Amino acid sequence: MTASSPGGDELVRILAALASPHRMRVVAALTGGRNYVSRLARELGISRALLQVHLRKLESVGLVSSDLELSEDGKALKFYEVVPFDLTLTPRVIQGAASTLTSLDALETDAKKGTE
Repeated sequence: MTASSPGGDELVRILAALASPHRMRVVAALTGGRNYVSRLARELGISRALLQVHLRKLESVGLVSSDLELSEDGKALKFYEVVPFDLTLTPRVIQGAASTLTSLDALETDAKKGTE
């Protein structure tokens, strides 16, 4: 994600993804470098299943990326890392983004899907 301002729908999705304390902690933890799910779950003190839900949400909006690798003993490890991003939020950015929003009904439906 670049320093350019996201469109309205994209901004809503990004902010929704970051609106969870768990997801904020995931991004913070991955800022220190890439990590695989089991180790990251232990470090954050949450289950792998819950962590994977949050990682999928962050990946769907482009804030993290994943890569599947095989360990020396043949186990598949899914590594995640933060995708560099620079998001500046100002009233002008919101004004510009708001002018590109699709219908509110579509946004509310997308938001509900993200919380299920």
